[in-house]
Order: sequence, then C-alpha cells, then structure tokens
Amino acid sequence: MAYTIGIDVGTFETKGVLVDHAGTVIAQAARGHQMLVPQPGWAEHRPEEDWWGDFVFVSQRLLAQSDIDPRDIKAVACSAIGPCMLPVDTEGNPLMNGVLYGVDGRAEKQVQALTDRIGEETIIARCGNALTSQSVGPKILWLKQECPEIYAKTAHILTSTSFLVQRLTGEIVIDHYTAANFSPLYDVTTQSWVSDMADDIVPLEKLPRLLWSGEIAGEITAEAAEATGLAAGTPVTAGTIDAAAEAFSVGVDGPGDMMMMYGSTIFIILRAASPVSDPAIWYAPWLFEGEHASMAGLATSGTLTHWFRDHIARDLEMEDAFSTLAQEAMASPPGANGLLLLPYFSGERTPIHDINAKGAFFGLNLTHTRGDMYRALIEGIAYGTRHVTDTFADLGQRPKRLLAVGGGTQNRLWLQATSDICGLDQVVCEKTTGASYGDAFLAALAIGVVKRADISAWNPVSETIEAAGDPIYEKHYALFRRLYEQTKDLAAELSG
Repeated sequence: MAYTIGIDVGTFETKGVLVDHAGTVIAQAARGHQMLVPQPGWAEHRPEEDWWGDFVFVSQRLLAQSDIDPRDIKAVACSAIGPCMLPVDTEGNPLMNGVLYGVDGRAEKQVQALTDRIGEETIIARCGNALTSQSVGPKILWLKQECPEIYAKTAHILTSTSFLVQRLTGEIVIDHYTAANFSPLYDVTTQSWVSDMADDIVPLEKLPRLLWSGEIAGEITAEAAEATGLAAGTPVTAGTIDAAAEAFSVGVDGPGDMMMMYGSTIFIILRAASPVSDPAIWYAPWLFEGEHASMAGLATSGTLTHWFRDHIARDLEMEDAFSTLAQEAMASPPGANGLLLLPYFSGERTPIHDINAKGAFFGLNLTHTRGDMYRALIEGIAYGTRHVTDTFADLGQRPKRLLAVGGGTQNRLWLQATSDICGLDQVVCEKTTGASYGDAFLAALAIGVVKRADISAWNPVSETIEAAGDPIYEKHYALFRRLYEQTKDLAAELSG
C-alpha cells in the first residue's frame, strides 16, 4: 500500500500525519515550541530547534507509531508558518533566528521607505499587494541595513518551508504562493523574481528556485534519511505556507471557496476566479499554475486566548483552563454585558495594516466577571474577522462556501460567535487535523496517487454552523469600528 507523510510547523506546535492512499490517518504526532519575542514588535523561531528539530522528532514518531517500513512512504510534503525571512550561509546553516510573518513588524521603516520610493500603485499592480509587515522584501532590506555583518555572510534567503526542504533534499526552492509574499521582489504578472522595483534589496540569485506546490523539489538525501528515519530517495514536494495546506485539507479548491483558519491567528484564504488587488488584502497565485487566491489575517487570535489563560486565569489547571473559561463565557450573554474588546494586542494585519494598533477592554465596571471578559475577547476576535469578511464583500468577493478549520474549531463559542457576527454559515469537515493533513494529500497528489477532487472523500463534511445573529452584535460591531478610529492616534502616540 502507498503511504504519504505531511508535516506542518506552526507558530506554537509542529504536527504530522501518516496516511494511506484513502486518507485514513495511520499515525499522528506533535511537538510544541515557543514563539520568541526578543523585543516588542518582533517575532522569531529558532530554525534548527523549532523547524528542523521538530520535523525530525515528528517524522521519527510517525514511523515508530505506525511500524510501517519507511520504503512504503511514497512521498513527503511539508508546510510551515510564513512568509518568514531566514538568511543562511553557503552550507545552508542559519545565520540568525527566523523572522516570522506579519506578526513581526521590525521592518516598518523599510516598508514606508520602499512604498515612498516605488509608489503604492506600482507595487499593487506588479506585486498584487501593498507592502506591509507581511512582506519579506522590506525585512531583507532591514537585514541589510541593520545587520550588515550577517547580510555579508548570506548565501541565500529562505522561508521556513524552504529551510525544511533544503534540509531534506539539498534543493533550495520556494513555491509561487509563498514567493508572492516577497514583495517587491516577486512580480505576480510574470510570476517571476524581479529586481527592477528595488535592486538594492538582495541579488536575485540569493532567492530560491520557483516551483508550484504540487511539484517534486527533490529526494531525501542519505544525511536527511539518517536524521529522520525516512528512506533515502523518497520524493519531497516544494511545500507551501501552512494556511494554504490547511485550506486544501478541507476542500478549498474552487472559486468562491473560503477557508477560515482558527489558529494562533485567524487566517482567511479565498479561492478567486481572477486576481483581486486591493491594499486591504493580499493576493498570490494559488498552489497550481493559472489559479488565484486572496488572503487576509488577523495578528492575534488563538494567541490572545493563550494570553488570557496565562495572565487572567492563572488559578485554573492548564489542561482544563479553556473548557472552564468557555463555560464561564457561555454564562455571559451576547454582547458580554456591555463589554467590548479591541483584539489588537500585536498591532493588526488586514484590513487596517496598523502596526501601532493597541488592544483594549472597553466598558469595564465592577459588575463584570472573568466570563464577561473572556466572552468579550472571543467576540472581539470575531468583530475583527467580520471587518475582513466585510472587506471581501465590498470587493465583490463574498464567499460561496465558508469552511472552518484549525484547533479553534473545538471552541464552540468561538465558532458560533464568528458565524453570528459575520452573518455567515460555516462548514466543518470531519477531520480538523489541519495543514499536515493537507500536506499528506498534496504529497499523494504530486505522485499521482489521488486526484484533486478526492479530497472530498478524504475529508467529508461533518456539520454546518448556522448564523443565528443577534441585534446586539450589529450595535457592538459599529462601536468596535468607531472605537478603533477614535483611538488610533492615541495608540500611535503610545507606540512612541
């Protein structure tokens, strides 16, 4: 029988699955790690320990649990958080910690300088996206300007997935979906690396070779085989960003399909019929040639629930904390007894792209309980999510089908509040394993074991969360939008 392995490195945890050709999960494994915040506005991972170390650990556990001969693993695919920025030397060794995706805002000065020099209209027309904290190009320029000694030693700039594929195969590649986040170094109109918009960032030969996610990047080397337990010669795909693999895991495949990923951040992917360019959202070629996707993401979501647990609910046992908090929040009515939260605890990505935005509980009084606060937190995330879905609707991109995925789908309050506040039904599939399951399917697809339509059999629909709505949500959403607008100048002043 043919088996495939998918492994995904997330913000706080790496997960892997080993599946058969019908999508049955034979083994699962996971390993946690931390997001490093060396100073406000920065976010990092340790590539050796958190990316490659986790991959090795998880692959060994999958093989040990399944007791399957590694030679029967016919293909491997990986995904990871992204887009990231990691300089490596000529041997592929990291020269610093990996700089994470849009939650890391260290290159704000470079974003503004490049935008002023190139022009936002040109950037959007050529790159499909305005420059934001999500863009890798400004972060490379930050490296050059702020860490010249590291930049001088840099042989290649990788992202998280590129680093894993390089360790597995020796090949330095990146998929087009991820590369589109390297603005202004990737032109979506030609789907190629370019330097004419900013030739002072990095020589193009230091960027990875471009592939589509379904293409084979190379084969597992003898050295990687010894480390992981996988068989040398096993095909490895080009990989992609975790959110794209997660979308594919629940069947986001046709125009109008939208994924709502409930993870450390809310991340949204819409399969679009044609490119959609607007400063408020992101665009990228989809995983396959000739297809398109529009994306959006909040800066803090699941991360915010962890913050609340760790600081406001220290008295609770960690393993029971979230279920207890959910029960307390359910005792609070919609609208959290007049309490409103701005969820901008790490600034905000789409649609406001404001690194200086601040989080706040508004309306607190002595009658409020922890349950009210936790409900307001969940609703605040959902208001931020609605701001995104409203933006898509304003662009003529209201989803035909909304598929929910990720660890947050286990939080019924969060799911229902999101449907009610956004006014959208959500489909939940049988398997919410996430990106690693999508990776396993993409691996099988790359070697011809399955066809794209087979994902509906691999992961059938389990239930639909219907939008019930509540008048209080309309009132509070309007107040949410006003509260941000009225406090953003103050928030910027607080940032220094």
